[in-house]
Amino acid sequence: MTTVLVVDDEPRISRLVRDYLDQAGMRAVEAHDGPSALDAFRNRRPDLIIVDLGLPGMDGLDVIRQIRTESDVPIIILSARSEETDRVVGLELGADDYVVKPFGPKELVARVRALLRRVEATGTSDVHRVGDVVVDVPKMQVTVDGAEIEFTTTEFQLVATMAAQPGRVFTRGQLLDALHGVSFESYERAIDAHVKNIRRKFGSAPRQPQYILTVHGVGYKFADHA
Repeated sequence: MTTVLVVDDEPRISRLVRDYLDQAGMRAVEAHDGPSALDAFRNRRPDLIIVDLGLPGMDGLDVIRQIRTESDVPIIILSARSEETDRVVGLELGADDYVVKPFGPKELVARVRALLRRVEATGTSDVHRVGDVVVDVPKMQVTVDGAEIEFTTTEFQLVATMAAQPGRVFTRGQLLDALHGVSFESYERAIDAHVKNIRRKFGSAPRQPQYILTVHGVGYKFADHA
């Protein structure tokens, strides 16, 4: 059974999310502060994490930052912080999605399912080779000259989508659709934040991106001469 760690300091909200996840056939584990969230993550090894940002004891962003040093488990931020800056920071730290409170429980469950499907779908495609880059979708692995690069689920999906068609220009909307299956919201800055992370992990200088290229006014493409 799929296990989801729900981290929120408001018991009413965590119970609501837990109940809807239970109805969807998933097992929910609750934590109500940062330190207990990390303990639950390490002891229960959840398949996905839903985390609030305003947590006692340890901010949710710090929780995400620590988890990302240990795991690429899918993470959804559920927070009352609706400012774009908070969204971008959360995504740049490695979160896969961002849901603003107040939220619809059914939509949250739909996003959980979409993200989990994205993880499962990585076992059904091919291996893409573009220059010195190899994207092994079944293994969810990216290597450059044989050296593996660790990406989160969302980052990997973006790389795999573009590497499958090197040279093709993808709009931000098309990349959002590739991530969600359906576009829940046209939050295109999310794509920019993920691409920034991908470039950093590839080792590209900000002004000289080597693999993921910007097509100004349109979107991004994977260099066909990588």
